[in-house]
Amino acid sequence: MPRGRGQASGATSTTRAETIRQRLADDILRGVYPPGARLDESGLAKRFNLSRTPVREALRQLTSAGLVEVRPRRGVIVSLPTDSALAEMFEVMGELEASCVRLAAQRMSPAERVRLELVHRRSFEAVRNDDRDSYRTLNFEFHDTIYRGAHNEFLSRTTVGIRQRIAPFRRAQFAIPDRLAKSHAEHDAIVGAVLRGDAETASELMRTHVNIVRAASWNYVHGLVPTAPGLRPEADVDAPAARAAAWPTQV
Repeated sequence: MPRGRGQASGATSTTRAETIRQRLADDILRGVYPPGARLDESGLAKRFNLSRTPVREALRQLTSAGLVEVRPRRGVIVSLPTDSALAEMFEVMGELEASCVRLAAQRMSPAERVRLELVHRRSFEAVRNDDRDSYRTLNFEFHDTIYRGAHNEFLSRTTVGIRQRIAPFRRAQFAIPDRLAKSHAEHDAIVGAVLRGDAETASELMRTHVNIVRAASWNYVHGLVPTAPGLRPEADVDAPAARAAAWPTQV
């Protein structure tokens, strides 16, 4: 029994860390925490009303994603990836996803194809209602369904690992006007190719889709994350109130 409780506690901590990571990643890309700002572990724990353990794990994940870096005697500092590094990550992502959908078009079972269509239809409802949060979730399910449909566990795990690194940038694109509708249209073409069993067309469409996501994410980041006026590099920034004083609402 104690072992079970420990496992449950670990799972809860992981879930909390993931929630904090997503919140902080969104805040960084929106300019709440500008480049050079120091993320104080204790201050963030107070903000989220949690212990420092999930906060520490969230910061570790953000470091892996390239959104923050650890500097000696200075702590965790916001530091976005360079344009070239981000382009390289998306290039790899595009090739991996193109491989996944090519295999999925060949290997998906009838039930998996139905699942893909269902997720795609549900995402249309999110587009129609301009429900960005729901679309983000369904977008994740859409791509995950394709990964699983490839029936290649190693490829799926590798693709998921890269996706986790660039997830904040993929999520950011949906703050751009009309991006939900355009993303859905791109998905629609991919779904059509998969259902026809046209593996090469599906692969090329997915590669193009990821390239479009890269461009949209780049435009969003460069439009919203210059150093906010009035905030010193490496200053402590513990709460989103800093952005309210430095930025007008832009999304």
